[in-house]
Amino acid sequence: MNSSFHYLVMAEQAMVQKALLARIKGSGLTLGQPKVLDYLKDHNGSSQKEIARGCHIEAGSLTSILNRMEEKGLVERRMLHGNRRNSYVFLTEKGEELRNLVTESFESIENEAFRGISEADRQQFMKTFSRIYENLTSKED
Repeated sequence: MNSSFHYLVMAEQAMVQKALLARIKGSGLTLGQPKVLDYLKDHNGSSQKEIARGCHIEAGSLTSILNRMEEKGLVERRMLHGNRRNSYVFLTEKGEELRNLVTESFESIENEAFRGISEADRQQFMKTFSRIYENLTSKED
């Protein structure tokens, strides 16, 4: 097994994705949609631009994800304050139900990933991993 940073990050992402897809199988959710539902959990009513940035998704890809989610009745786009240039995305009742499934699935995967790891080590890992994220995202500005 390759233990380089980039390999481990890619491998872990693939394993998380695989575990998530297994847990949401039968829900009708497709790739990209769980990430959007998870983002809307804490940012319901966000603009598409905010969602794209928060989910690290290209605007064009997000548009197609949101179109499918809207067709399935998971989200709705609304204008706010008479601003016709931007639409804001809100979860529907059905979207909130699936958001709960996604939240439970992510929590389950996280608990499995940290099984046998002390709380102190978990906190230190998250602190270090967050710093790595900050280092990489500061290059985007």
